[in-house]
Amino acid sequence: MTSTTSNPKIHEGRNLKRFREMLGIKQDFLAFELGEDWNQQKISLLEQREKIDSDILEQVSAILKIPAEAIRNFDEEQAINVISNTFHDGAFIGSSEITYHNNPLAEIKKLHEDKMELYERMLKEKDEMMGRLERLIGGR
Repeated sequence: MTSTTSNPKIHEGRNLKRFREMLGIKQDFLAFELGEDWNQQKISLLEQREKIDSDILEQVSAILKIPAEAIRNFDEEQAINVISNTFHDGAFIGSSEITYHNNPLAEIKKLHEDKMELYERMLKEKDEMMGRLERLIGGR
């Protein structure tokens, strides 16, 4: 078992715990998926480790369906910096400053055209059904 080499301030066990919790996966389930040698307590101890052996990290990442590199390289400080530098006033859903540029007349016109197409299809189907009924009745 070889240890991973990564940034010393990155805590792989804590990162594993974060991803596991974000995915809504319990320690018991992860232990079950890893095999008979694992239990909830062992997963808890694994999540306390600063470095996780590469082979175990690969197994866990496969179970969580996330790249092992995500666990190895996730840095909370960098993530916070990205979020704080990306989002600013008015840059989130629910902001009262969001302006939508919809043309209500164009929307109404499109709805009307869709309704007319449906009406024409219904008329065509009615005519076809009437023709079938006339042939059926006329054949008697």
